[in-house]
Amino acid sequence: MAIKAVAFDIGGVLERVEPPEQFLAPWVWRLGRSVPDALGTHVLHWPLTRLDPDDAAKTGAITEIQYRRLCEAALHLASSQADEFMADFWDWYCGELDDELVSYAAGLRPRYRTGILSNSLAGARREEQARYGFEQLTDVVIYSAEVGLAKPDPRVYQVLCSELGVEPDDLVFVDNRLPNVEAACNLGIHGILHVSTPESIKAVNTLLGRAAA
Repeated sequence: MAIKAVAFDIGGVLERVEPPEQFLAPWVWRLGRSVPDALGTHVLHWPLTRLDPDDAAKTGAITEIQYRRLCEAALHLASSQADEFMADFWDWYCGELDDELVSYAAGLRPRYRTGILSNSLAGARREEQARYGFEQLTDVVIYSAEVGLAKPDPRVYQVLCSELGVEPDDLVFVDNRLPNVEAACNLGIHGILHVSTPESIKAVNTLLGRAAA
């Protein structure tokens, strides 16, 4: 075994993201609706279980403009309100950077190639790049909406391997969702389920140590 690359998910891994209620509750109050009614009828967090039952946004079948229009219609927002809503949405969506894990990931280069593979809707690259500069921190950044494939589809992992220039068994991948990790492992990638930053760093280091030995 020779590990040549390490890749990470974003939301819930490189970024800490609060539950969607943290973002939605102030808007529910502002619009004069009860929380149970608004959250039960208009679930706007990822995935869009009501507005987007087929999860089309994360494969790019729903554009950023269409996403905004869905939100406008669902909450009966005026155009100016929609501007504010989307700004708040992106602030919530991008969360807070996990500085420790990002610093660790950045420090893996140049000995290892590094990458990001994220199930994200259109616009995520722009917003996260502006906040965190992921394109400068890693060698490869892949967003599902841009390639039309989303985890746990095996093909998106193949895209990741191709972009990194490695075979599946050359790659370690860290994600906070078990189906995504299992799909990676089924291809021969060394998948790690992210529970906490110290545990993930230890798990990656263990694999890298074994490979070096």
